Amino acid sequence: MQTFSIRDLHKHSGDLTCEAEAGHLALVTKHGQPLFVSVPFDDTLLQSGVHVALAINLFKSGELSSGKAAELARMPKLAFLETVSRLGIPVVDYPAEELKAELANFR
Repeated sequence: MQTFSIRDLHKHSGDLTCEAEAGHLALVTKHGQPLFVSVPFDDTLLQSGVHVALAINLFKSGELSSGKAAELARMPKLAFLETVSRLGIPVVDYPAEELKAELANFR
């Protein structure tokens, strides 16, 4: 998630727009503290609402675990995982080396 300070936002409004068009969240800060999050206005937002759209974006970017994202979305974890899966978002994202190590533990 890209971060913009409120002081520099007027200079970077085009960057903020590009982030939204790309479907990415952006954080706007004031004096180094979070002020608001920019959420893309897309089909997910329209169909599911702000809580779910925000949770999906934060889960997809790896900033929230599935459990925390489900809480934010105000959904049971299984329902949230089914939702992101239907959107083509992997519910498990193991790096190849980590997956190999996990599988080796089963041998």
